[in-house]
Amino acid sequence: MPVKKFDDHEQINIHDMGWLSKIFKGSRHNISRGHYHGNRGQDANYNAPSTSREAWLGQENEDIDRAIALSLLEDSQNGNIVVDNEIQVKEDEQLAKALQESLNVESPPRYGNGIPYQGNTYQPYPVHFPMGFRICAGCNTEIGQGRFLNCLNAFWHPECFRCHACSLPISDNEFSMTGNHPYHKSCYKECYHPRCEVCKLFIPTNPAGLIEYRASPFWIQKYCPSHEHDGTPRCCSCERMEPRDTGYVSLNDGRKLCLECLDSAVMDTKECQPLYLDIQEFYERLNMKVEQYVPLLLVERQALNEARGGEKNGHYHIPETRGLCLSEEQTISTVSRRPRFGAGNRAMGMITEPYKLTRRCEVTAILILYGLPRLLTGSILAHEMMHAWMRLKGIQTLSQDVEEGICQVLAHMWLDSELRSTSGSNVASSSASRTTKKGTRSPFERKLGEYFKHQIESDTSPVYGNGYRAGQQAVRKYGLERTLDHIRMTGKFPY
Repeated sequence: MPVKKFDDHEQINIHDMGWLSKIFKGSRHNISRGHYHGNRGQDANYNAPSTSREAWLGQENEDIDRAIALSLLEDSQNGNIVVDNEIQVKEDEQLAKALQESLNVESPPRYGNGIPYQGNTYQPYPVHFPMGFRICAGCNTEIGQGRFLNCLNAFWHPECFRCHACSLPISDNEFSMTGNHPYHKSCYKECYHPRCEVCKLFIPTNPAGLIEYRASPFWIQKYCPSHEHDGTPRCCSCERMEPRDTGYVSLNDGRKLCLECLDSAVMDTKECQPLYLDIQEFYERLNMKVEQYVPLLLVERQALNEARGGEKNGHYHIPETRGLCLSEEQTISTVSRRPRFGAGNRAMGMITEPYKLTRRCEVTAILILYGLPRLLTGSILAHEMMHAWMRLKGIQTLSQDVEEGICQVLAHMWLDSELRSTSGSNVASSSASRTTKKGTRSPFERKLGEYFKHQIESDTSPVYGNGYRAGQQAVRKYGLERTLDHIRMTGKFPY
């Protein structure tokens, strides 16, 4: 058989095909997948392979070198003639490099989810992401393998995302925020949803979904609107609705008195006499001494209302009158002995007796509602004393706003003098110290005095409220003495 000779070009092509086939038979690439397992969402970056460019290219070069060696071995065994080994090896190396470059372009990498890279240019190697590119906002450390949370524009370990109130992790699907702090919904409600100070329950929402409550502007007390109509008692002195587990005393005339107001309450006519002397001294210091003797009587609500009905003239504070300056002869039922408080905190054993008023001057008596705290009793007495002083001085036929207004000014002045004193109850005379049990004023009693001042200042009635503010403005501008002289001459406040 004739021997066919191959030219150099043909030999190179045959040789190329031999080791090229070995490349495709012997080359295998296993791309590892790095997964970040989270139950709050998928992140394509965490599915990227973790192999490097150097490892990938090194394996390709090794496969090509091995294929070239196998091809040369087969050629020598089959008797193929190689024209020039040095030239052949050099050409083989050039072809291998060209083939490697073509493989880099034609074989785009595939990411862990099986979807080829979709960019404008293919990457020659899988992208490697460092493990620390997510930092926990709670502990400020790297988030490694495992679950994570993405909320509040930050990443968190599940155990680091904690409630600002109870400090326990928040694992619920929903949470509440205030400021920059997260809360369990239950903890947020406990911290910020208002509770009723009467029933201690969360104040319910109205049909519109809004929290609606009633509030005392002075005591900063919130309570359910329903308590205004469900028979919840209100203190007749401080006007607070106390918690249901707090005791009240029930007075004989139906009023309720909280235990804090009871502590300084004046209960009978005899007990009130030292306070009466104290207020007389207060008037003397203002150069307004009351010359005639005017009886002071503490009475129940019914007796006060009956006495009011027996007067021909007078304006009385609605909804309830607490004091009267009488000018007519009447027989009054006065409280002569304070009650005891027995079972159920009900008043027991109170003694009343009739007192016949005789008209010796323009004023027959001053009546005050019994059972009120000392500071409230004193402010009412200072008010009624001003009525008596004006009548005894012949200042009559004043308009209601002027007469009641200047009387409220004196009541406010007395309260202010009491609260400014540094020795509590021991104000200006030894008699005052006998009106309290402790000898010094408690913090609540001082607060109570501020409340009574606030009531006078914020009264919205045209007679008592507007009258007080007009009188107070005149006294501040002209002084009390000049204001009273102007009232005596004109019947009006000076402006």
